Order: sequence, then C-alpha cells, then structure tokens
Amino acid sequence: MNKSSPSHTRLRCRTATAVAVALVATLSLALPAAAQRTTKPVLHGKQWMAITGKPLAATAGAVTFTRGGNAVDAACAMLAATSTMWDTLGWGGETQALIFNPETGEVKGINALGVAPTGATAEFFREQGMVYPPEFGPLAAVTPGTPGGLMLMLAEYGRMSLKEVLAPAMEMAAGYPIEKAQADNIG
Repeated sequence: MNKSSPSHTRLRCRTATAVAVALVATLSLALPAAAQRTTKPVLHGKQWMAITGKPLAATAGAVTFTRGGNAVDAACAMLAATSTMWDTLGWGGETQALIFNPETGEVKGINALGVAPTGATAEFFREQGMVYPPEFGPLAAVTPGTPGGLMLMLAEYGRMSLKEVLAPAMEMAAGYPIEKAQADNIG
C-alpha cells in the first residue's frame, strides 16, 4: 500500500482520531478536579447538604436540616416537595432509597414501588381489550408507592414527625413560583 492511497489515508485518519481521543481522555483524567470545567457550581457543606434537581425542593431539605432533622428527614422533605411540584414524579409515583447508617455501617434499601392489585391479571386486561395495562388511570399497573415509602423511612430512620417533614411541601401546595419548563408542559 503506498502512502497516498485512499486506504492508507483512512488508516492514518482513524489512527490520528484514536490517538486524539486517548490523549483528551488521559489529559482530563490527569487534571485535578478543581481544574476541570463544569457547568455546576462547586458545593461546600461542613454539617449537611441538600441537593435535588429542583431548587425549591433543595430549600425544603435545607429547612428540615435547620429545624433539627437528619438526612432521612431532609430527603423525605425534598421528596415531598418534588412530588408536589414536579409532574413527572408526583405523589402517585414510586420511590427507591438507600439509607446508610454511619453508626453501624449498614445500608438499608427501601423499595416503595407499589403493588399491583390482586385482580390485575393478564386475562383481566385482555378481557378489557388491552394488550398491556394502561400507563395512567385507575387500571394502571401499580398503586402509588411514594407515600408509603416516605412514611416508612420517617418511621424507621427519621427524627421528625410526618407533619414537620411535610410542612414545606404543604406550604408549596398553597402556591409557588412555577418553572418555565413546567408551564410549557401544562400549556
């Protein structure tokens, strides 16, 4: 194969691309975390931190910490706030959680996925003319798991009462500034 053949040119391009990708990957791994670019702000927390995809929900977690709650209380407050304000999560949703106990070193899993009603059989849905259970409505596949999971987490691992943890979400339910993305979903 001569150096000017199309096959040789393609091979050189592939090799150069592979080397460039490997070099970029190596350089990004070699940079300290502080030197790498990010679109997210650096966060600092000495006592606690509350992070969600929704700033108002993170505020609910922060308020819960300042009122004496532990990490489970704050997580439940944030879950309640996001369930109240975010249509893709909602109170009718499902929840999974991992809870680490620093005193025992144990990790506990909470499975709040909901359960299917006893009569929700394949035959029942076929008789209704459905190939699959519907995604929404009273015949949907499972019952909501989030409320039960939240109450279980609080009862087993929280410090605060359900009323205290739900207070920020209850305040939000009375009205809050809606995000543009949510308004676009509604309209």
